Amino acid sequence: MNETYGPLGLYVHWPFCKAKCPYCDFNSHVSESIDFKRFESGLLHEIEHLANRLPVRPKLHSIFFGGGTPSLMPPSIVAAVINRANQIFDFEDGIEITTEANPTSVEAANLAAFRGAGVNRVSLGVQSLSDTQLRFLGREHSVKESLAALDTIRQIFDRVSIDLIYGLPDQSLSSWTSTMQTVLDLGLDHLSLYQLTIESGTAFYSRAQRGAILTGPDDVVAGLFTITNDMTRAAGLAAYEVSNYARPGHECRHNLIYWRAQNWLGIGPGAHSRFDYGPHRIALATRRSPAAWLEMTHQHGHAIDTDMRDSALDRAAEMLMMGLRLSEGVCLDRVEAACGPRANWLDQKMLDQHIGDGFVFEEQATDGMRITTTPQGRLFLNRILADILI
Repeated sequence: MNETYGPLGLYVHWPFCKAKCPYCDFNSHVSESIDFKRFESGLLHEIEHLANRLPVRPKLHSIFFGGGTPSLMPPSIVAAVINRANQIFDFEDGIEITTEANPTSVEAANLAAFRGAGVNRVSLGVQSLSDTQLRFLGREHSVKESLAALDTIRQIFDRVSIDLIYGLPDQSLSSWTSTMQTVLDLGLDHLSLYQLTIESGTAFYSRAQRGAILTGPDDVVAGLFTITNDMTRAAGLAAYEVSNYARPGHECRHNLIYWRAQNWLGIGPGAHSRFDYGPHRIALATRRSPAAWLEMTHQHGHAIDTDMRDSALDRAAEMLMMGLRLSEGVCLDRVEAACGPRANWLDQKMLDQHIGDGFVFEEQATDGMRITTTPQGRLFLNRILADILI
């Protein structure tokens, strides 16, 4: 790692899925025909273009294949991207290379090829251990298929995580407790446990606008959150981020780059990049349409259609919004060094009020003054952020 620049991650977006889930607001598409060779070429072009935008080229800290369903990618494309990234940046020792996967696209031969290409971590979208809930969520797999896929993955990879969603309508505290116990008995080192939220532009959002009740009552969901944190803590998995739990040393290194507001490049349709360039924070985004992205990458070597410099307030908002999701919190001195005097971006009176209410904890750490949300404060994170940001 270049110690003066910090870690650098690479995000690779594969936008294709077998079906579109009704809760998903990611840039994902169902396509009958994909030009794999052109897609590979476009990804490789964008790596080179974005590398040239950086002020320095530190060794690569992590790669994350997301989507969409990246486990549907031909292993040859995965290998080509990893090889080109290594040629351009070189890799840190022990680089983390993750792919997301869906149970319906888990095949032992493909995953073995992914492993041979350099992927060393898999995040599996299980989402529920109830077939009824899976149907509600629009998932194409069954619980049986999920567990079979997980077994296949664990035979190939040492680092495995699964995703689950809670906060569904009619989901009881006792049923979630049972699900959590089943999951914890699997002995995984990392879990991503998300509360169902209704995002604009999704099928669920349209249904909610028509009056459908698609999430549980607030008090029940708060209870589910408490159960989640109590049971994971008892099992030795720390809540290192609001929705992510890991044994020490098994945190997702790539996602920590986002939450610590560090530097990453994003390639593929709709991918975002954010990196420091001198006193500036650069924010890039590529075209979301796969067809338009392909056309632009082959004409220009990239498909960037948003290219901005953040203001000091924007940068402070990113550092606080992302950092307060972490159990380690945010170093206010680091934000001040990057964004200028606190009075320009922090409402100290509101921060003091939330500290007094027991929602935020402030302490002097070795790197400066840190603030973190308490377990109770994590339930009101959005409100706290709205209050303390100027």
